[in-house]
Amino acid sequence: MLTDTHCHLFYKELKNDLDAIISRAIDMKVTRFICVGTNIEDSKECLSISENNDNIFASVGVHPHDAQNVLEGYIDEIYELMEFESMVAIGEMGLDYFRNISEPLIQEKVFREQVKVAQDLNRPIIFHNREADSDIIKVLSDYPDVIGVAHCFSSNLETANALLEMGYYISFSGNLTFKNSHLPDIAKEIPLERLLVETDSPYLSPEPHRGKKNEPSRVRFVAEKLAEIKKISFEDIAKHTHENASELFQLP
Repeated sequence: MLTDTHCHLFYKELKNDLDAIISRAIDMKVTRFICVGTNIEDSKECLSISENNDNIFASVGVHPHDAQNVLEGYIDEIYELMEFESMVAIGEMGLDYFRNISEPLIQEKVFREQVKVAQDLNRPIIFHNREADSDIIKVLSDYPDVIGVAHCFSSNLETANALLEMGYYISFSGNLTFKNSHLPDIAKEIPLERLLVETDSPYLSPEPHRGKKNEPSRVRFVAEKLAEIKKISFEDIAKHTHENASELFQLP
């Protein structure tokens, strides 16, 4: 069985076809999903979806692109949403210096505020990192009791090792399968007990579906690529990543 640890099921193109999407995923042995919020409203949508589907869980967070739009009291809303049993993590949060849609100082402030919530509640985080390796490490180092996952990992081995040393998991998405990607070399070095798989759907559809709308069923292609890289069976990769997701997010 597989767990898609990062999908955005609140997007209209997925939400409007959710029953069929879940059915296709189950056909591909994908049996659990984490619907990851990118702002407070999206997170509420994730909660609604999870409350109506036993195999879908949710997270609440503010993406760095949305950091500039947070309203006073948003942290209180995160605390309130985390009271629901189906809420399993805080995020998507982090830093994105590639697009810089929000100013870097605002991104870091909102990132830190959310990590503090995770520290207070003893809950895992889901974080985004694009061209911000050193600042990501700096922020996370200030909260040594917090653990979580580097979502859609795309950095270098040095960054991966720094995160592993702090107790974080590394998650790979469809870009692991792209031609000429450097990520297989990184994935080869990540211990099995710290690997997760995801789709980031509706984005980053893996080969052979690159460029098309992504959906949770296609996490299987990521897992198959990992099995190839690790030179083990698909069943072993599925078992390890599924169990890792259970441990990190305390999933049933």
